[in-house]
Amino acid sequence: MPRLFRTGSSLLRACVAARARRSWSVGGTAALLALGDEALSRLRLPSRVCLCSVAMKNLPYFCSGEVVRGFGRGSKELGIRTANFSEEVVDSFPSDLSTGIYYGWGCIGTGDVHKVVLSIGWNPYYKNVKKSVETHIIHTFNEDFYGEVLSIIIVGYIRPEQNFDSLDALIAAIQHDIEEAKNLLDLPEHQKFKDDNFFHRGCVNSMTNGH
Repeated sequence: MPRLFRTGSSLLRACVAARARRSWSVGGTAALLALGDEALSRLRLPSRVCLCSVAMKNLPYFCSGEVVRGFGRGSKELGIRTANFSEEVVDSFPSDLSTGIYYGWGCIGTGDVHKVVLSIGWNPYYKNVKKSVETHIIHTFNEDFYGEVLSIIIVGYIRPEQNFDSLDALIAAIQHDIEEAKNLLDLPEHQKFKDDNFFHRGCVNSMTNGH
């Protein structure tokens, strides 16, 4: 199964961008909306900075792998289509990469590069027993792409995983995440990755570091 991995560091730029956007929100307004004002008032600045640091230290992260069938609830229950990586690819992610919601760029095969938002973890609402990486490509596709190769560059972190009281609350949070990702990816430090050579390489049969 073709896949590529590379890790780097954009911690300082990401944390500064997060702070500039809204009060050390660890990624922006989606985290603030998800936590609520009361919860935020109990958080201390060092804790938020630490959370951002842990999440961002492996970024940008480059990954390519085959799209496999997931739980089938993205489009059916949530109305938000996602592409899933295989367990093998998920297990290859850095063990210290924080679970949560991330954003970046992605493309199917040799197609166009689009903005993406993705969930890494166990999806507390659904109580998954296996860790998953589910990517929502912010673009409308007319066909399924199971078996195709999805290449992504993860460039930023929005918020940690959390549970929700209802399906509607989960959907609302995901929609906020999507809007937050779209806005953050317009920043120059993230926009540059859209044209990265990673998306224009041929497939390889082994894991590598770098381009």
